[in-house]
Amino acid sequence: GTADTEAYEFQEIYGLETVVIPPNRPSKRDDQLDRVYKTTREKYEAAIADIRECHERGQPVLVGTTSIENSEIIDELLNKAGLPHQVLNAKQHAREADIVAQAGRPGMITIATNMAGRGTDIVLGGNVEKAIAALEADESLSEADRAARVQELRAQWKLDHEKVTALGGLRIIATERHESRRIDNQLRGRSGRQGDPGSSRFYLSLDDQLMRIFAGDRVKAIMDRLKMPDGEAIEAGIVTRSIESAQRKVEARNFDIRKQLLEYDDVANDQRKVIYQQRNEILDAPDLGVLIDAMRDDCLADVVRQYVPAESVEEQWDLAGLEKALANDWQVSLALQKEVEGSDAITDEEILEKVQQAAREAFQAKVGQVGAENFTQFERMVLLQSFDTNWRDHLSALDYLRQGIHLRGYAQKQPKQEYKREAFELFRQLIDQVKNEVTRLMMTVQVQSSAQLDEATQAMEDRGEGISNVTYSSPTETGEVETVADAATAAQPAAAGVRVGRNDPCPCGSGKKYKQCHGKLA
Repeated sequence: GTADTEAYEFQEIYGLETVVIPPNRPSKRDDQLDRVYKTTREKYEAAIADIRECHERGQPVLVGTTSIENSEIIDELLNKAGLPHQVLNAKQHAREADIVAQAGRPGMITIATNMAGRGTDIVLGGNVEKAIAALEADESLSEADRAARVQELRAQWKLDHEKVTALGGLRIIATERHESRRIDNQLRGRSGRQGDPGSSRFYLSLDDQLMRIFAGDRVKAIMDRLKMPDGEAIEAGIVTRSIESAQRKVEARNFDIRKQLLEYDDVANDQRKVIYQQRNEILDAPDLGVLIDAMRDDCLADVVRQYVPAESVEEQWDLAGLEKALANDWQVSLALQKEVEGSDAITDEEILEKVQQAAREAFQAKVGQVGAENFTQFERMVLLQSFDTNWRDHLSALDYLRQGIHLRGYAQKQPKQEYKREAFELFRQLIDQVKNEVTRLMMTVQVQSSAQLDEATQAMEDRGEGISNVTYSSPTETGEVETVADAATAAQPAAAGVRVGRNDPCPCGSGKKYKQCHGKLA
């Protein structure tokens, strides 16, 4: 029943309809009007007086508080008043169910926070079942004694139940209104269960947070106009309705906050679905050649267009810069200048095709040395590692973006739309980053035979260094072991030794300068 106040949110966010099911027995609980006092002191004095009256008559009382601090204030006031009671909050979580189960015994006073004791039924007269279970587990008693004691407990409980029922059932006394009507209804709902009698009342003051924000000044003006004496309270339906209206405003504001947060989360969630779909396809695909080829063609197309713009004339081309970039960054050697000079007419599209074809052949040569099946495992590992690393960085970037996006409102921009636009741009950069990382690694990776690897290892050891980070190895038809290693990370210093100069020959024996081989900067 308490979900009814949140029916709009259930429908708006989750698409769920809320249906209120009537109780199987009519409710007899008397929900009395709120009493509003000028000060917190007057409110607590009135609440303690109500508790004392109920205790003297033998009626059980459940005192509801909005926080542990307030429950400790009531605890101290009841101690000063000499009224025996139980305190139920997060500090007594081990005995929580036991305390609240006995809250219906005659004369019992129980202080509870909003969260404490939920899920435990408060039976008028107390819960006798636990005492009966303890008796039945006592092996020192004979069957006859055990049965007699159980009969006595049930008879005593019946008397207590009838007494509490005659006194009006469980009395709910709340010392403050919560921001949400749902929490207040849950507190009231602990009384009057299954057709039992019960009553509830809220004691408020103009110093309460909810009253101070929404209705304090108006109610205080009424009190001053009526010249109400100290300790006198306002008790009227219009005040109770005004408070409920204030609660609705707070609930609407909180709902807007949650809805906005959900809309921001939906942006990241949509991107997460794309990333995880890509990961699943990579994990399940028997061959990744098509994906790798598409990435490589896109990356090289971007590189070529930097030096040879689309639909441009030959005078705008920088073929020397393109050749240098392809050789240094992508390990693709082409004499494009000679081809252009020796040809009557060549277009920018043909140059792009030549570059992509050369890269395709260089890559297939590496795959042929290791074997397509073995190389696919290497491709899968590199793709997954690149996706995971960049996705983590992307999530951090989205968090930073969200923290400051509200400032766009000062520029007369809609922060939510700005967040969606920039998050999409970051996601596009993420995909480009993965594509470039994977393609660069695939094009610069070196395949070495066991003899070459032994020679490089010996050369590094002679200089006090070692080769590490071997990525993959597989036997060839001749029995030699060929190793796939990352050109940028294969040689890592194992110990301090002779420093290799940037322009010295690479110790791996490739014939290249160290800065263009294992000493190449990422």
